[in-house]
Amino acid sequence: MSISASLVKELRERTGSGMMECKKALVETNGDIEAAVEALRKSGLAKADKKAGRTAADGVIKILISESGKQGTIVEINCETDFVAKDANFVSFSDAVVNRVLADKPADLDALQALPLNGKVSVLDTQKALVAKIGENINVRRFQILAAKGRLISYSHSGRIGVVIDLEGGDDELGKDLAMHIAASRPICVSEEQVSQELIAKEKEIYTAQAQESGKPADIIEKMVMGRIKKYLKEVTLLGQPFVKDGDLMVEQLLKDKKAKVHSFVRFEVGEGIEKKQDNFAEEVMAQVKGS
Repeated sequence: MSISASLVKELRERTGSGMMECKKALVETNGDIEAAVEALRKSGLAKADKKAGRTAADGVIKILISESGKQGTIVEINCETDFVAKDANFVSFSDAVVNRVLADKPADLDALQALPLNGKVSVLDTQKALVAKIGENINVRRFQILAAKGRLISYSHSGRIGVVIDLEGGDDELGKDLAMHIAASRPICVSEEQVSQELIAKEKEIYTAQAQESGKPADIIEKMVMGRIKKYLKEVTLLGQPFVKDGDLMVEQLLKDKKAKVHSFVRFEVGEGIEKKQDNFAEEVMAQVKGS
């Protein structure tokens, strides 16, 4: 049978599939557009499943904070290339997901994927349809829901690094500066007390093995190791770091001067931990801070 251009156009608008795919589906279903929609959906999900194993280490960090500043979320959504990360369909999907997370506060990724995103279509099925349409693996990798003791303030570096801090006291400018500092300097927690004993033990083991190569007595080695542990704790904690905008001022002193306190923070970077060559976005932030 003859398939009209208007019918192909309607199917394209409903499914986002290519013109030839739409025409083929309509021919196979004898012009039944509902059957064609279902056929394309099944085909798209099958294609998405095939792409699911491909590495998706690019993408975006999305942040959304409530008007009160008391509730917020940060989400990482991955794709395979920077080109797709800027695609309007991917951006729209990412925006919809972060809004869904803040509104429904799902317990985990499985719960998020089951939520309806567009009408009755779940996050997972919407994601799979987008994979089929764009041709790259896409996934919602992680999210964190935040409840502030003070107020939440965020910073985003080109959507590649996202930071949210829970700040009490101070002003919004201080909050932005501290969030940018965290983006650039990568502290793992606020204070030394929050560093896990497992991590300290691991570092101590490494430093001890290195120090033993010096051939010095055990008591000297112990002092060397403790000195390096002390230095390490300052390097990885927000309060122990020199402020990126003023290397002579420690963050701890800055907060005291401003009568402010950081209760907690979250820092996400696109693709961190995924085995793929990563651009150093933290260095970009550092250069930006020093230039401001």
